[in-house]
Amino acid sequence: MAKEDKSSLGECRAVTITCISEIGWHDTDRMLADIKGSGGPDASQWDKPWQADNAAGSASLVEVEQLDGARHKFLLDCGWNEAYMQRRFEETGVDGMLARGEIEFLFLSHEHLDHLWGLQAVLRHCPELPLRVPPNLTEQALAFIRGERPASTRTDPTPLVRHTGPLLVTPPHTPTVLYPGCVAAAFDLPILLGIRGEQSLYFRVRDQGTVCATGCCHQTVTALADYALAHVASEPTLYGLYGGLHIAPFGPALSPEQEGMIADLRRFGFRKIAANHCTGAPAIERMIALGYPVVRGSGEQGSASSLMVGNGDRVVFD
Repeated sequence: MAKEDKSSLGECRAVTITCISEIGWHDTDRMLADIKGSGGPDASQWDKPWQADNAAGSASLVEVEQLDGARHKFLLDCGWNEAYMQRRFEETGVDGMLARGEIEFLFLSHEHLDHLWGLQAVLRHCPELPLRVPPNLTEQALAFIRGERPASTRTDPTPLVRHTGPLLVTPPHTPTVLYPGCVAAAFDLPILLGIRGEQSLYFRVRDQGTVCATGCCHQTVTALADYALAHVASEPTLYGLYGGLHIAPFGPALSPEQEGMIADLRRFGFRKIAANHCTGAPAIERMIALGYPVVRGSGEQGSASSLMVGNGDRVVFD
């Protein structure tokens, strides 16, 4: 996209992101055992017998303030374990927002179970909520959204709430404006556990620059930021970064490739980095050691660490 065309993406005054939950699962060893035990990382997530008591989930509340003062709220992902997510919604006030119709849509970054399978915790409050989804959802994901259980949980007699609202697919290969200054972009790539594609968010904050927000960033944080510079940002550097960066999701140490990815972040000039979820504690520790502007969290409400923006923590880009 030519530089002069970027003005059509608009600007916003501020974006506030509250981490509802960044805990994808409770025990990494159990998660890896589940992946290995049923066909390995290339086998479909929809057929694996996951340990439900190890499930948690990743989800965030996004609030966009427009230049005219109007405000919009939406969800970035909806977690995994329904009971866990319902509790997190209650503890962050999101359950009331859903019931009152304050949440305008659910933005699904990708269909991994720790980002999608908590959908019932949303639909039980608001079954007609619009879903904004990436291209290439599997048939299993579409069936789940329609209220059909995954094969691994079909013995559960509890009926699922069917989604009755619109399903809005983000078109590939082009920035899609959700609100002025709030842009979605879809990335096409194969991902762990037999799925494909992920979409991320960009916010053009007036007088500050561009913020990148992501669920898991399987496309790599380098690709996320390079896309921002090429297709969204009007400035040569970027302002903010939020979410799971998929650098060291399983830890416990960094590989040379992961070290290189973290070092490469410096060229984007981020002034505020609020990483969590699949970024991995070793990656965040390395960012801090390199002097990056890392936003730390409270370490409360079941968060994994105060090194990162965790459960119930909020970051403001304005």
